[in-house]
This record gives sequence, C-alpha cells and structure tokens, in this order.
Amino acid sequence: MLLAVSSSGWPFSVSWVVPWFLNVPSVPLIPDCLVTAPLPDGETGPRAGWVSYERERLARPNPGVVVVQETESPTGLPRHAYETPVFGIRPGVTELHWDRWPRIDDAIAGYQVFSALRADGVIPGHLRFQVGLPFPASALNAFKADFAADYPVAARGFEELAGRELARLTAVIPPADLAIQWDMAYETQDLEGVLAWTSEGAWERFAGPVTRLTRQIPAETLVGYHLCYGTFPEWPMYEARDLGLLVRMANFAVASSGRPVDWLHLAGPRYLRSEDRSFFRPLTDLEPGDARVFLGIVLPIDGVAGLRRRQATASRYLSDFGVAMYCGFGRQPGADGTETMRTHARVVRALREALCAT
Repeated sequence: MLLAVSSSGWPFSVSWVVPWFLNVPSVPLIPDCLVTAPLPDGETGPRAGWVSYERERLARPNPGVVVVQETESPTGLPRHAYETPVFGIRPGVTELHWDRWPRIDDAIAGYQVFSALRADGVIPGHLRFQVGLPFPASALNAFKADFAADYPVAARGFEELAGRELARLTAVIPPADLAIQWDMAYETQDLEGVLAWTSEGAWERFAGPVTRLTRQIPAETLVGYHLCYGTFPEWPMYEARDLGLLVRMANFAVASSGRPVDWLHLAGPRYLRSEDRSFFRPLTDLEPGDARVFLGIVLPIDGVAGLRRRQATASRYLSDFGVAMYCGFGRQPGADGTETMRTHARVVRALREALCAT
C-alpha cells in the first residue's frame, strides 16, 4: 500500500466537515477532487494478494522453511484462508534470517517514481510518500503446521528483519518525506479467537511488535495503524460483534508505540448494521490522543445513503473523525481500482455537501 500524504500531517484532507478522507491503500490515480496524479501502487501485480507477497517472496525461499502442504485450490491460487499453503520450520532450525524484505525494495523503487513525478510538478510538493507494511502475525500467517512452535521462531527473525529494513528505508527516503502505516488483519482475527491454527498468546503477538517496532521509526515520519478484518475472499473475513476490540488495540497502540501515532483507521460494520448503536458504542472509550481517527464506513454497496446512516450512528459516540473504505482498494468491486477510488471520492464529497447544507 503506497500512497501520498500531506506533509502537514494528514492523508488527503479534503474537509473538516466529514471531516477527513483517508485513502487506506492505494491505486494508480488519486480522485480528481484531491489531486490528479499517477502514484506508486502498493497492491498491483504480485502485491495484489497483500500478505501472499510475504508468503511467496519472503517465507517460501528461506532455506529454514519447509512447505508442509501446497494449496488445495484447483487453480493453484488460494480462494480463502484455509487454502493457503502450510509452512513449517525445517527440523533442527532454531533461527530464521532474511537479508532483505522485498516489500521495502518495492517501496524504494516506488519512491523514485514518486520523486520524479513530483519534480515534474505532476504530484504537488506538499505530499508525502506512504508505505503500508504488514504486522508480523499477518506477514507470517502461513506458519500453520505447528504454529505454537514455529511462529515464535519466524517472528523473531521477521522483527529483526523489519528493524533493519526500516533503517534502510529511512536512509533512502528522507523521514520527513515519508509516512508508514502498519496494516493488521490477521492480528484482529487472532485476537477474536477465530483462527483455528493459532495458539495462546494472541495479545502479545499484537502488543509486542507495537512496543518494539514502531519506536524504531524516526519521529519525522508519520505513523498510522490500519485495524481491519480482512477481505480474503470477501469483506469481512470475520464480522465483529462491535468495535470494542479495535478500540482496545488502538488505545494500546497510541499509549505504547514509544513515539507519536498520527492516525488510526478502524474498520466499520456491514451495511445492515449501519444503525446498530451497539456496534459503534465502544467508540466512547477510544483514547486517540493527538492521532486523527478514520472510520472505515464507506461501503461500495449502498453509496451516500448508507454512508450517511453510518456517519450519523458513529457520531453519537465520537464527534471528530474522518471516513474511509473499510479495507484495501485492491480487492473492491469495479472495473479497476481507479473506478473504485472515483466512486469513493464521489460518495464522500456528496456526504460533505449534504452535511454542509444542514
């Protein structure tokens, strides 16, 4: 997920009434209401499957990893979480090491294009470059053969890699020109207890990296957390009872990251729960500090009317928030990502105008 963020601090600020628009992942074009420019895309090509990229490009080639079972999908492409390949740690291996994180290579290459376009005046000079990075439990979700034994080994190696690669990223891209978003989907479902292959310790699998990794990001770089329930193969992979867990995760992230958190994105409900006050009520316990809050309540299924219903319900419990899609644009309806973004912008613009008129 690579996109642009205003250097003043906030992703695509378009209105204080909505009050903000957040583009969680990215696609090649930003809507005309924001800025028309081609930008590096974090969910194209091999990255279209999100953490399947880490599974295939990072975990699989490691000599300490063994493939216990390939996907059972007749097409060779997993259709849901139970069809993803099953990995394990090779017998006798006690540590995993990776030299490079391919996603960081891609980010650095993308920044070169971003910089060239900005130098040519295609991209406004006040925009930052954003990189979306999966948290460990999401990146390492293929270690399902003996999760209790193998995940801690893989996670130690991944965190060591992430620390080195964050340093490499911020050595190449000026920290003040960068924004980093931690993306979490498997972490939320692990905490919900719905991943049959995981073991005890779900909170530590989330909380530990929050305290250890985020503090390694320079203060000049903006940091956000995207807390989601995933879109593989549909939204959501698991429907939460309410926002309670995401609020708890967000509060911990703000309090324990060891540096300022600049924004939080919390995924919203399915459309039938647009007026379900019990779903949104936990927002009263949200303690974002100085972080801006974005609720993922833009759904492609019900347009402006649905967004207005969800915005009105959420506003009962939180007075100041922006709106966004619930998850990545890479797997949304529409002929392509650009169409989805334009639809997204149209819906948000219409809500803004409706609220201004009242």
